[in-house]
Amino acid sequence: MPPLHGSQRVAVLADSQNLYHTAHSLYSRNVDYTGLLDTAVQERELVRAIAYVIRADSPEEERFFEALRDIGFETKIKDIKTFGDGSKKADWDVGMVLDAVTLGEHVDVVALCSGDGDFSRLCSHLRHQGVRVEVFGFGESSAEELRDAADSFIDMSENPDQFLL
Repeated sequence: MPPLHGSQRVAVLADSQNLYHTAHSLYSRNVDYTGLLDTAVQERELVRAIAYVIRADSPEEERFFEALRDIGFETKIKDIKTFGDGSKKADWDVGMVLDAVTLGEHVDVVALCSGDGDFSRLCSHLRHQGVRVEVFGFGESSAEELRDAADSFIDMSENPDQFLL
């Protein structure tokens, strides 16, 4: 981790679908959102923490959403859409980008928790605006262009016990 300043204001944006699928495919474990939030914020001032989640009507998901809120995350929930051909889609990419750009005007640091390369342009934009971008992702599945576009990349795979349950 780079040197941190206690006066920095931080927003934490967690791409829960990306983190969930990666943690399960690599480790068959769940993400420890308390550890993730603590590590992302450190001794700095948390302005806002948002977890972007998908409602897929699984029995345990409401407990998960409640647990995220108890930890300190605001949850933004999107219902999964099923199309006529049976395909399903739900993602938060545009919503996360809009929130990050808006929050970027009020924070010094955006901690983006995702390995999705689609966010590389967002990182470049935020940095151009003077916002520090710290990406948290699993090294094995985080896009190289995302790593390169951020000020720092924290590989959650290097310390799985800190980031996984």
